[in-house]
Amino acid sequence: MKLEDKIDSIKGVGPKTAVLFEKLKVNTIKDLLKLYPRTYLSYSEPVDIEDAEIGQRVAIKAQIQSYVEIKRVRSLKLVTCTVKDITGSVKLTWFNSPFLKQVFHIGQTFVFVGSLSKRKNQLTMEHPEYYTVEQYGRLIASLQPVYPLTEGLSNKMVTKAVKNALPLVGALEDDVPEIVREKFCLMPLESAVTGIHFPENMEQLMDCRNRLVFDEFFWFLVQMQQMREHTIKAENHFIITDFDATKEFIEGLPFPLTKGQQEAIKEIRQDLAGDTVMNRLIQGDVGSGKTVVAEMALLAAVKNGYQAAFMAPTEVLAMQHFEGVKKDLEPFGVRIKLLCGSTKIAEKRRIYEELAAGEIDILVGTHALIQDKVVYQNLALVITDEQHRFGVRQREKLSEKGNEPHVLVMSATPIPRTLAIIMYGDLDISVMKDMPASRKPIKNCVVGPKYRPTAYKFMLEQIHEGHQVYIICPMVEASENVEAENVIEYQESLLDVFPKEVTVSYLHGKMSPDEKNEIMRDFTERNIDILISTTVIEVGINNPNATVMMIENAEKFGLAQLHQLRGRVGRGDAQSYCIMLCATDRQEAIDRLNILNASNDGFYIANEDLKMRGPGDFFGIRQSGELLFQLGDIYSNAELLKQANEAVSMLKKQQYVWPVSSIIL
Repeated sequence: MKLEDKIDSIKGVGPKTAVLFEKLKVNTIKDLLKLYPRTYLSYSEPVDIEDAEIGQRVAIKAQIQSYVEIKRVRSLKLVTCTVKDITGSVKLTWFNSPFLKQVFHIGQTFVFVGSLSKRKNQLTMEHPEYYTVEQYGRLIASLQPVYPLTEGLSNKMVTKAVKNALPLVGALEDDVPEIVREKFCLMPLESAVTGIHFPENMEQLMDCRNRLVFDEFFWFLVQMQQMREHTIKAENHFIITDFDATKEFIEGLPFPLTKGQQEAIKEIRQDLAGDTVMNRLIQGDVGSGKTVVAEMALLAAVKNGYQAAFMAPTEVLAMQHFEGVKKDLEPFGVRIKLLCGSTKIAEKRRIYEELAAGEIDILVGTHALIQDKVVYQNLALVITDEQHRFGVRQREKLSEKGNEPHVLVMSATPIPRTLAIIMYGDLDISVMKDMPASRKPIKNCVVGPKYRPTAYKFMLEQIHEGHQVYIICPMVEASENVEAENVIEYQESLLDVFPKEVTVSYLHGKMSPDEKNEIMRDFTERNIDILISTTVIEVGINNPNATVMMIENAEKFGLAQLHQLRGRVGRGDAQSYCIMLCATDRQEAIDRLNILNASNDGFYIANEDLKMRGPGDFFGIRQSGELLFQLGDIYSNAELLKQANEAVSMLKKQQYVWPVSSIIL
């Protein structure tokens, strides 16, 4: 076997399984070796039931006390039984696992691993892992990888495939220059990849992970450096000096601009009219009004006779931007179209023709904007929203659609300035910190799971007042490996909580773009009262009528991400609320969440996040496919980011000549 061989050349991976791997963008053996675990499970000595901490993942050694019962609740089969040790008893529940009736018999002893909760004075554990005493003895003190999965592909299948591929790990080429590896004492790449999959202990895992995170940051910054050298002081081919239409647009707004918006607009106008091309980042907190600034720039480009492109990372967000820009700019005679992956083929062809003929002024969309078939007549301005979700190459590819067009990047993710300068080193930075005067501060609270019934009652009151509710769960569906609330079962449970007239629906990243767009449209049009979602709604979703955001397992998210989620409410005139449910009693988790409880300032929260998240803090829930780095986190790994930046600067000073195989742009 070779690294470039197809995934189905691995023993045990047939054609059907290969198709499932392709959904994870794993096509070759090399891709598989670089499919790193998203978290790990550790197995500690079992504890007595009376000593087990509520909300924490624990192991209990217990005897089967009751017969296994199977009940059907709507589409679910609930499998339950009770187990005991000398200190207490626990009711166990599994979903859609009727075969367990043949596994568990009264008097047998197993080790059960899961998270304990308490309901009506009864300790319960949902969907626990189970092992014989002998099996568990072999697991104690080990770290087991948990991989990104897709439906039909189990963690055991991925683990087995990775083990069969590991003999080829030595063939991976280490392209990081030797002088960098020596200066920063980087461990061999072969050892790092082996250890990230199957670490012997936590110390080894951290060492391996640090090497791979360094690599991610290093190559990202190399791309940034090459891009900077390509664009720095590029001549402005699209000088924009006529801002009459933008003045009319601003004067017609139903609200005054904030000081931050005024400053950003002033800087953009200076860039557009200057001698060199604009490369600017607008960094503004959730709700600071970045979209109005972007619309001003779009209108200026069009009214000076040019085209503009507006790219968003998801179809849901692209659709929302399209509808907003269309409503605000069409009255000025601007021709706007939407292009996404789900756009019908006939409509795509029509858009390609009209764009090339100059009959479209602004094209809004997703990655579809950078496909080879998309040809602009005179693209002068490129705006990308949530830049951290695009690779540098994607942004560069959109820029290549024109003759050095102006670039405006928007991000609602507050990043501490020291890190922002590294991350966005090729861009001038405008920061919008103030909020529109009409925005009411969100009221926050951090509570435990026992508060849930009170929260439901409050939600019902808000719904009766005509408002809507978000509930965020970390997971899409129940996982054999991760203890956390999941969207699909949560919706089932809410059907028993709220009256029938309350409409409950869910949204997650595994849905098709059409499904997601339809649900978001229904939610915006108030056909859905409660929307249960993963973090797919984290960025950009705008429903001014939603007033309550409840986040389950809030302790499993980073503070910056929680702040983004909270920003989905508080977008209208009504008072809004954020309820963070913390499923653990650990003081450090509560202290972290209380930072959000005390402040709505994203930049303050980002800096506190940087201080509090240690280098080992990477065991939270992370949605796949949404972040720029597979392993790295600019908060937890801030020191590694700085080291990688130092390495790239060192190579530049030494005028390092890259081998042809390493040139990225």
